[in-house]
Amino acid sequence: MISSVFGKTKPVNYIILLAFLFLLYWYVQLVLFRIDFDTASIIIQGLVTGVLLFTVFLVNFIVRRNQINESNSYAILFYVLLFVVFPEVVTDNNAILCSFFMLLAARRLISIRTLKNVPQKIFDASLWIMISSFFYDWAILFMILVFLSIYFYDPKSVKNWLIPLVAFFTISLILGSWLVLTNRVDFLQEHYEFFISSEITLSSYWLSQIKLNLYLAFVILATLLASINLTRFGHGRIISIRLISSFLIIAIFITLINTSEGNYPVILTFFPTAAILARYIEVFKRKKLREILLIVLVLTPFLVFATEWILK
Repeated sequence: MISSVFGKTKPVNYIILLAFLFLLYWYVQLVLFRIDFDTASIIIQGLVTGVLLFTVFLVNFIVRRNQINESNSYAILFYVLLFVVFPEVVTDNNAILCSFFMLLAARRLISIRTLKNVPQKIFDASLWIMISSFFYDWAILFMILVFLSIYFYDPKSVKNWLIPLVAFFTISLILGSWLVLTNRVDFLQEHYEFFISSEITLSSYWLSQIKLNLYLAFVILATLLASINLTRFGHGRIISIRLISSFLIIAIFITLINTSEGNYPVILTFFPTAAILARYIEVFKRKKLREILLIVLVLTPFLVFATEWILK
């Protein structure tokens, strides 16, 4: 049943997932965490909700346009379900906005595979990553992806290696001018502290720590399994999967060193995890086996959600 619905790309899939994510967002805000909003806060949260919903379209665009997954909706299904596993992330506006700009960067980097407008794509991706670091300072580590993309696709052009520096100076000039005009010249020194959390948990609650550890172990295992038999794919698609795997490794590292009460960078792992899980599902050609696995993957997030909030 699940494969019959999400095994294809249909408008109804967007409606189901967007409606569910919208309801989940406000349920977590108003019921689970009982956050009080004034008029200004509601407007801000409404904009953040819009950004969060738009990330679903971004994820689908990236995996379909670059042929990372087959023509199905598994990637966006898993992407939305990960919010059920980690509902705390919707309370962290910085995490949502950082993830949004990182998706924009990933879209440009993976699209380099066409070898069209390579300098412009490198420049755009570098800018998006630097902007994402305004919300999480450690997100600047994703600049590694830019240089990996250059190495994978067009390493012989010296100009490509210099473009990230041009992007850095460009964003520095723009940001510097804005900070002077707004009298916030101390922003860079205060923001880019690169603090390493000593908690390394989603909260002080022990079940959250177990959940995070099990999730990261599962993601690593799924990545290894999905990497099997990559040789049957084209060179461009193999590189795309390697970039996504690199994205995931960096995201896991940031999650481990920066997670603390109120900070939930685990959202950065959602896109690569969803793409990898969708790739893993596609390996199973037997419909019954695929359906059973899908049922397990769909029910598990709700089981985790219910278990955590009952015991907490």
